[in-house]
Amino acid sequence: MSSRRHPSVPRPVGPGGTTLRARLRRWRPEAFPWRAPTWPVALERPAPTRKIGVDYPTAWTRRYPARLVRAVVLDNVTRPLVHAVASPAVRGQELLELVEAPVIFVANHTSHVDTPLLLSVLPLRFRHKTVVAGAADYFFDRRWKAHLWSLTLAAIPIERHRVNRRSADVAAGLIDDGWNLIIYPEGGRSPDGWFQPLRGGAAYLAARTGRPVVPVHIDGTWRILAKDGAHLRRSPTGITFAAALTPGAGEPARRLERRIEAALSTLVDEVRSDWWSARRRAGRGETPSPRGPEASPWRRSWALGPDPHERDENDDGHWAVRHE
Repeated sequence: MSSRRHPSVPRPVGPGGTTLRARLRRWRPEAFPWRAPTWPVALERPAPTRKIGVDYPTAWTRRYPARLVRAVVLDNVTRPLVHAVASPAVRGQELLELVEAPVIFVANHTSHVDTPLLLSVLPLRFRHKTVVAGAADYFFDRRWKAHLWSLTLAAIPIERHRVNRRSADVAAGLIDDGWNLIIYPEGGRSPDGWFQPLRGGAAYLAARTGRPVVPVHIDGTWRILAKDGAHLRRSPTGITFAAALTPGAGEPARRLERRIEAALSTLVDEVRSDWWSARRRAGRGETPSPRGPEASPWRRSWALGPDPHERDENDDGHWAVRHE
């Protein structure tokens, strides 16, 4: 039997001449808690919070599942690929045996290749418990980018254009918890391979936590992928570690910052000459500035000179990691 109402049978009608079904269809809750509370007209409504930028939560990337994924990718994918492209010559790695973790690695920055390359040459006791200070306005400005870089590189958001207490507290807390930190004190990639002015974030964190700083010079990655470059190409690179700098008791961050800059300048001089000559110039206070000459762009590019790691491509060991 059909359940449809016969046209001659009247529908139930409620007050006002409308059917009950129509009234129920139009009924909507009009007050709290059925609807969101109203906002006073005289008060300005705050913008909704977005969990990106310096506010992006990264704690999940330091839990075991994420660490396991990152370790597998770094050791089995990233490391072989970056070594095939960059062929790093590693110097001073034995100095890391003299320092206890956690430490703050302070390096120059010329390419996006710097971070995976540096992570790939760190000893195992550092490699899988190291976080990377990433620019909040570049690596964490989109949610998908924040997810990607925080998972694959253990990146944490750092405000690079101004002092941000939240960024400093997160970084210092991780160091206190036993995590090593990679930070680029220039605040961004160099456009021409020369150093940019250093900022004091690394010195501040070292002075605050009392942990040693290991200066690192990365050479040649700008030839692989420059700041404005669109193509990746092979080129030998070099990574040089310096002896760790331990903050003195009550040492001001500004003084430690000058020590870090002097150590990085000496590493650059060492790469371009030799260890003994660089140390003699450092002792006399005659270390050349790593910021390059005050000249036109072509002159600065020419002053960098030829690639010091250039080798014959027919050499069987051309793309192997070289320890010197």
